[in-house]
Amino acid sequence: MLESFLNAKPLYYDTIDYGRMPRIYASIKRALPLPKIIHIIGTNGKGTTGRFIAAALYSFGVAVGHYTSPHILKFNERIWLNGSDVSDKELEDAHQKLMQLLKREDAEALSYFEYTTLLAMVVYREMEYVVLEAGLGGEYDATAVFENVLTVVTPISIDHEAFLGDTIEEIAQTKLNAIQKSAIVAKQPYKETLSVVKTVAEKRGVTIAFYKELLDDVILQQIESIAKRAGLPNYLQENMSVAAAVIKKLGFTLDENSFKEGRLFGRASKIAENIIVDVGHNTLAATALCKTLLGKKFLLIYNSYSDKNYPEILKILAPIISKVLLLEVNDSRIEKREIMQQNLQNLKIAYEDFKRLESDKEYLVFGSFSVVEAFLKGYNG
Repeated sequence: MLESFLNAKPLYYDTIDYGRMPRIYASIKRALPLPKIIHIIGTNGKGTTGRFIAAALYSFGVAVGHYTSPHILKFNERIWLNGSDVSDKELEDAHQKLMQLLKREDAEALSYFEYTTLLAMVVYREMEYVVLEAGLGGEYDATAVFENVLTVVTPISIDHEAFLGDTIEEIAQTKLNAIQKSAIVAKQPYKETLSVVKTVAEKRGVTIAFYKELLDDVILQQIESIAKRAGLPNYLQENMSVAAAVIKKLGFTLDENSFKEGRLFGRASKIAENIIVDVGHNTLAATALCKTLLGKKFLLIYNSYSDKNYPEILKILAPIISKVLLLEVNDSRIEKREIMQQNLQNLKIAYEDFKRLESDKEYLVFGSFSVVEAFLKGYNG
């Protein structure tokens, strides 16, 4: 069964064999028909931008899939098609089909993400379009082996330095090297990224456009109206604008219902009157969220992986934090409690262990997918 097969694979690796996915995919390529692929790369906003694109295509009657990661509560969240998460039966059928295509030793050698990427492509084999979100990076990502019709570049920031590079230039270069033919680029937080974009376009002969070049005032006003009705924060409206540029590039015409089903859960999602959850886990995500919530004060239900720059993240969030409530997360990568507490003391941020919710307090759950998952499992009983 798929569940037991995936459970045998580690979710995270210290090193990655970048030649494995291309080699194994090449061995089954002829048996795996490809839809038109829109490849999403970047650091922040990949999931929401991708879902806005997929939801708009679906609203036009197009058979479309959206592959995103990681999931919050259930694996099925990663493979969305035609308006819904994939069913358990569809997943199991795809797993059995993929195992027939692969040599046993190749199936076992593939990483969790590599295998599930191929699994998604089996599920999506009858789709017209697939919006395919990269995992860690760009040129060496498992999703980069497939031929695509368009690359979408969301904001690039510093994250996963062990795999992508220590500087914004190195990280941008690694990600942008995934562009195959043409790309639409979102607003970038670092000016250094813009020079890398220019270099990649010149050296590799690819066509690159910034999203606002494709949008006129009528479309921008339309997006603003849709976002206002949906109560979207500014950064999600920005992601919707990038998606609108993609839709226009593909030759479709937006209407008021294009993004109706496009909001992805876990992105500034209000799950109760006094609880907001957000899966953001880097400084760029923290900055966007702080800007959205500025003027309010929250009890921050939080924890972090030890390899994240969480002192800087907490420093960014400080204006909207009254106290940090440390949530227990059962994951070996989570920072040691005493080290986290020392950093909170250094930042002069009050803290205590999370125990229970109170109806008269405002809460923000932030830190990563695993933090939101741990909170929701407790919250949902």
